[in-house]
Amino acid sequence: MKHIRNSFFFLIFSFLVLTGLSGNLFSQGNTTADVKDSRNILPEKKRAEVMNQWLEWRLDHIIPMLMRRENIDLWLIINREYNEDPVYMSLVPEPTMAARRTSILMFYDRGEEKGIERLSGSYYGMGKWYRTTWEDKKKKQFESLADFIKKINPKKIGINVSPTFRFGDGLTASMKENLEQALGPELSSRFVSAENLCLGWLETRSPQELSVYRHICGIAHDIIAEFFSNEVITPDITTTDDVVWWIRQKYTDLGLDTWFQPSVSIQRYEKTAEKYKENPEVIRRGDLLHCDIGIKYLGLCTDMQWQAYVCKTGEDDAPEGIKKALDRALKVADIFMNEFRVGRTGNEITDTAMKKAAEAGLRPLIYSHPLGFHGHAAGCSMDARDPESAPEGIRTEMEYTLHYNTCYAIEFSSITSVPEWGGQDVRIGFEEDGVFTKDGCHFIDG
Repeated sequence: MKHIRNSFFFLIFSFLVLTGLSGNLFSQGNTTADVKDSRNILPEKKRAEVMNQWLEWRLDHIIPMLMRRENIDLWLIINREYNEDPVYMSLVPEPTMAARRTSILMFYDRGEEKGIERLSGSYYGMGKWYRTTWEDKKKKQFESLADFIKKINPKKIGINVSPTFRFGDGLTASMKENLEQALGPELSSRFVSAENLCLGWLETRSPQELSVYRHICGIAHDIIAEFFSNEVITPDITTTDDVVWWIRQKYTDLGLDTWFQPSVSIQRYEKTAEKYKENPEVIRRGDLLHCDIGIKYLGLCTDMQWQAYVCKTGEDDAPEGIKKALDRALKVADIFMNEFRVGRTGNEITDTAMKKAAEAGLRPLIYSHPLGFHGHAAGCSMDARDPESAPEGIRTEMEYTLHYNTCYAIEFSSITSVPEWGGQDVRIGFEEDGVFTKDGCHFIDG
């Protein structure tokens, strides 16, 4: 199926072919190539309204489910201004910018009939969102907190401490010491780690978030389609750094945030690389480009890696060997995503997918991660890299299991020998955003 758009070719998934000679765009398979999501970015006030609607639903539906799943009666989030717990900003409404002095949030499960009560032990009130418990300001903050906890007498008190998960380890040593001193040894003995509650809260997407995530990924795809085109790249003039800073400026112009510096790199036929070794950063005809970009919009992150081939003069398509390299990468994606099963650990998914891909004659390396409020987010990680190359302790983290309504950067590399490049190995760095629901794992934006 053909679509006219810009001056480059778009082949299959996450692969563009740049040419200065044609205005055609070729698409194989399902694509949203003609959708301009970047034209529909909301103004700040509307963004805040949407995010607060999402938050209200999440607090009403996700918190009760997770607290009962983890069998926690009272969940405490205690942090200080500019040293926020990783979960804190996701629990408070817009336009909150930071914690205020020492901020304390509490979720108290009063049972199925009365439900979860949302409470604040902070100095400043939070309106309808959290009922204030520190009413007598003559009392010290932790004294007031202790009085309230003694009154409700919870059996299990969840605190955010974890030796394994950074997202479940937001309670500082000094705040924990203050809490223990205020509560005394008997109530402090009821502390349990709320690490899985933290992860569950951060990783679980609401129906509204899952719907709009398609639009957010579409914005990222629009940006990629624009900079991997002759609108931005002029072969033999434009450098990879030029493109990187074009991307950063585009984020600013659109009013988007990012969570890492984008990158653009070049793979080049070795004989051509020797010719251009004095200026290796200049984009040339015949280059295979790779980008890694991520935006943050409406509180949700994307993370994508796409490839683009720059046609030589007289070419209107990529060499067959490079297209085959992409085809093989797509086969890895199919194998990997088909191994997503609820209740499986990241270790089980990774090891099974790697084994099946190798049996299919592919040469992949998986290093996938959850997506959500953060880029390298909370949830089920999947990483097949050697211990010296992977994040320390990742195999322990990968014992966390897969849950429904969670999102991931489907990330891996796939290596293929390309005949047109003298049998040189070409690495496809593949990354596209996916979602796991009861219907299985699929790409968010088609």
